[in-house]
Amino acid sequence: MINKKQLQSGLEYIEISNMYANASIALQGAHVFRYQRNDSEPLLWLSPESYLEPGKAIRGGVPICWPWFGQHPSNRRLPQHGFARTSRWKIAGMNETADEKSEITMRLKDSRESLETWPFRFELLLRIGISQTLEISMVTINLDNRPFQVSAALHTYFNVSDINTTTIKGLEGLRYLDKTTGDTGIQAGTLHIDRETDKIFTDAGYPLEIDDGTQRVKIAAAGSSSAVVWNPWREKCAVMDDMPDDGWKTMVCVEVANVLQDAREIRPGESHELAATIY
Repeated sequence: MINKKQLQSGLEYIEISNMYANASIALQGAHVFRYQRNDSEPLLWLSPESYLEPGKAIRGGVPICWPWFGQHPSNRRLPQHGFARTSRWKIAGMNETADEKSEITMRLKDSRESLETWPFRFELLLRIGISQTLEISMVTINLDNRPFQVSAALHTYFNVSDINTTTIKGLEGLRYLDKTTGDTGIQAGTLHIDRETDKIFTDAGYPLEIDDGTQRVKIAAAGSSSAVVWNPWREKCAVMDDMPDDGWKTMVCVEVANVLQDAREIRPGESHELAATIY
């Protein structure tokens, strides 16, 4: 079942339920902010203090970082992680398949406002599949007469029972940039988070696996050779208005990405797909 709803704040969203899972997707940002298999706890972490209102980014779920990741490379006044996550998307299609999979396609196109921020004509499609797995595919189409470059991420917040018992497997031996220090290094063994963590891994192989001691979640990817792992830890979490002081204890972001050398140049009339399957 697929229904369109609205919160008291005015935030419009799509509510999905089928025999396998249920989910909620905001039209603002095409943002999956809830996904839960019917026999499990919520897979995605959503801050209880997140702004669920028009015009403000949602803290949790799967924010869309596009057409740049992090701060804009030349203009710090532009929004962090681009404008796609706070733009209003349109529903391009809704379908329920014979095998009880719910599929939603959402579309964002260039506008007068977007051209003032990023001077290219584009179409961005987000295809979301809700079943025993959560599938998200983001397709960037260049409608301009010039090539453009995008860096992007599916900035997924995962629920974990305790960050202190959580490990991330599949990153062993990969080179990384530690954004908290500016240092580079090579990951030795599985990643255990015991401090503020903001690492970009290059030449990433998938799948990755999050193991918190009680459950395991795997992340497969296509169109990506980079991954980001983020946890704000105690001090940074305490100064974030949309996150409880102890929020860092029960979440970790593991992001399928196109960042650093993995940013993609897209020629006129061509496209690039960045996709994640979470299971």
